Amino acid sequence: MADGVPSSTSGLMAASGDAGRLRLVAVIRHGLLPGLFLLLVFWTGLWAKVFEPLFPEINQLIYSRTPFWKLVLQHLEMVAAAGLAACVIGVGLGIGVTRRSGREFLPMVNSLVSIGQTFPPVAVLALAVPAVGFGAKPTIVALFLYGILPIVRNTVAGLESVPEHLKDSARGMGMTDLQVLALLELPLAWPILMAGVRTSIIITIGTATIGATVGAGGLGAPIIAGLNSENPVFILQGAILAGLFAVLVDRLLERLEGCFNGSA
Repeated sequence: MADGVPSSTSGLMAASGDAGRLRLVAVIRHGLLPGLFLLLVFWTGLWAKVFEPLFPEINQLIYSRTPFWKLVLQHLEMVAAAGLAACVIGVGLGIGVTRRSGREFLPMVNSLVSIGQTFPPVAVLALAVPAVGFGAKPTIVALFLYGILPIVRNTVAGLESVPEHLKDSARGMGMTDLQVLALLELPLAWPILMAGVRTSIIITIGTATIGATVGAGGLGAPIIAGLNSENPVFILQGAILAGLFAVLVDRLLERLEGCFNGSA
């Protein structure tokens, strides 16, 4: 007992205080980047306050052709469309070439998806524009080809990492091949598969900035405008928002991966 307070009560108060501090730190840690991103998107005056002392010779400190929130939505639409297509087709190809009937196609699939990433995205845009026109469509095609490789590679690696004796045991229990895939192989391969998805999405977010060159908008628009007008502030605005967007999406996917692992 100290100062009339039982030691057990003091311990509970200290533990409660520590728990409160930990919760506060967690809220700050998880909310700092989203809060900063939202401020930069919706409070354009913040850009002026930051860049005015750094670039006093530049008159136009805020990219004003299109609101930042609209550029973020355009960027998100392109990334989501390309990422969803890459996930569906990439995971499907990875599953197909790890089955007995499709294993002979593994080298061919690896070669095809590797060509997609080694081909420069700008060249893909140049080839796609005559076929599908200007705007988001050629950008989505380029992002899809550029982002499918990590998903296919990690899907194959994850499924092949599942021990053969576990699959044999599952079949011995009466499971069909589809049940073995859905209930055993995919859950065990999930961490490796998700690592490929996260890599693909981050690559896609960064690469999507080139879509502004063909009128797709997105967070590349301030960068292209800054290059054309020799305004480094516009370039920094697009680059900072694209970088923060990539980090936030990666954290979201990390949480999704953790939730799945916890439920599994």
